[in-house]
Amino acid sequence: MSTPLEKPQIISHIQKSLNYTVFDGKWIPCSAKFVCMGNFPRGTGVMQIYEINHGELQLVKEIEKPKPIKCGTFGATSLQQRHLATGDFDGNLHIWNLEVPDVPVYSVKAHKEIINCIDGVGGLGIGDGAPEIVTGSRDGTVKVWDPRQKDTPVANMEPVEGESKRDCWSVAFGHAFNDQDRCVCAGYDNGDIKLFDLRNMSLRWEKNIKNGVCCVEFDRKDINMNKMVATSLEGKFHVFDMRTQHPTIGFASVSEKAHKSTVWQVRHLPQNRDIFMTTGGAGNLHLWKYEYPAQRSKKDSEEVDMGVAGTVNLLQNVTLSTQPIASLDWSPDKQGLCVCTAFDQSIRVLIVTKLNRV
Repeated sequence: MSTPLEKPQIISHIQKSLNYTVFDGKWIPCSAKFVCMGNFPRGTGVMQIYEINHGELQLVKEIEKPKPIKCGTFGATSLQQRHLATGDFDGNLHIWNLEVPDVPVYSVKAHKEIINCIDGVGGLGIGDGAPEIVTGSRDGTVKVWDPRQKDTPVANMEPVEGESKRDCWSVAFGHAFNDQDRCVCAGYDNGDIKLFDLRNMSLRWEKNIKNGVCCVEFDRKDINMNKMVATSLEGKFHVFDMRTQHPTIGFASVSEKAHKSTVWQVRHLPQNRDIFMTTGGAGNLHLWKYEYPAQRSKKDSEEVDMGVAGTVNLLQNVTLSTQPIASLDWSPDKQGLCVCTAFDQSIRVLIVTKLNRV
């Protein structure tokens, strides 16, 4: 990384303005298409499918639904079906066949209030075991759904009686490296991060990072837990080394104050788990690389293993917008290609160069 030209560059390839507020954008696997989800000013939900064609965006399909759509994932579908699971403002979880989107192939009233976040695992060849979808909501609950089972969740993580309900802002699957093991991590508006073990149906670990947790993501869903990044209000993010859990201290972590505003999202590069992008409330993107320490664990005074955190290096940053960049999705098929959506009602397709050199 000696000269500036050697660094990865973040290039805005295509930008398109929309006539609705867009909350989420996801690549459709094995294609040059992506789907955007949001809400029209008249209060209805919208999904739009765009295709990249000779450097232009072509609208393939526009689908209007009764309720605004907050989030979506392809994580629990097969590469053949490519069904999109979405969460809406009314607490409904729907799974859509985008070829025939009139009626959902699966529908359940998942939560009492808005579904803020969604993640999937067990599809697309990522993660062993059953296909599952996790949803987090303003009603304080985190629920895990199996699309093959109607109406009832396979797991429901809710506050105990008398405990106040915290708004769940982010959920992520991880640790799905065999048929039995699987974890869900959830981030809440009061700074709580909770790690649920779905195999034992137990709370495995919790921590408070003092600021609302906007996004959590494991670097890989389908490996023995390695690292997890949590982003928060006021510009901080934390990288946890998830390999070694100390009985009292928990997981080792390193934190970085990158943005001057909220860090809305973190997304790890599918082709390299040590590179990740964070998106900011002031319309900026930061590209990071995590460097491991010489030794990832050490013994404490009582000879118990404890983790050692590494360091994060800023590779590149760029300001794209004046408004928060609310979602970002790396293309699983083409390294360095990503789509991001911002609250200036626009979508941008970006190209990040030289990622194979860092």
